[in-house]
Amino acid sequence: IWLALAHQHPSAEWVCQPHLPFPPCSPADSSSSLSLQERWTVVKGLLRYIVPLVLVYFAEYFINQGLFELLFFRNTSLSHAQQYRWYQMLYQAGVFVSRSSLHCCRIRFTWVLALLQCLNLAFLLVDVWLSFLPSIYLVFLIILYEGLLGGAAYVNTFHNIALKTSDEHREFAMAAACISDTLGISLSGLLALPLHDFLCHLS
Repeated sequence: IWLALAHQHPSAEWVCQPHLPFPPCSPADSSSSLSLQERWTVVKGLLRYIVPLVLVYFAEYFINQGLFELLFFRNTSLSHAQQYRWYQMLYQAGVFVSRSSLHCCRIRFTWVLALLQCLNLAFLLVDVWLSFLPSIYLVFLIILYEGLLGGAAYVNTFHNIALKTSDEHREFAMAAACISDTLGISLSGLLALPLHDFLCHLS
């Protein structure tokens, strides 16, 4: 069958691999043909998307890894463990909703989301220090909002990259942008560990 197709379409660019069960043929990988200079040029053009996404993920995972356990309210029927589980559920719910909202709301300037998420981090950090929020339900709203910001930043960043890059560079650009969330999460974890211990000693 594949030989017949090849005779019918001799100009099609296929890299046939008969020894592999799935798929028998695949299109040639355009990103592998890019030179180092081209890849560096693409990466430099992606910085306006990568940097805001790194900041968003740094701020939100700093909250999740360093502050969630310390946002504890005694004037509620929920135990410490239950409060933590509610925080995680609300965060994931916000992420799910905002990642599914691209057809309803598209955000071009993702640096705004990074700024809002950093303000979110600063606000909750001050609350951990001073304990000025009177109700856990306010924290619930803030954490839901945190998830909405994170999901919106993720989906809009990759949507913008897909729109702004050429067909030749799109595959490499999308793969290169994937380091953003990993880098932000890793940096937040490194900083959250000592700061979490410091805040615990203060309390």
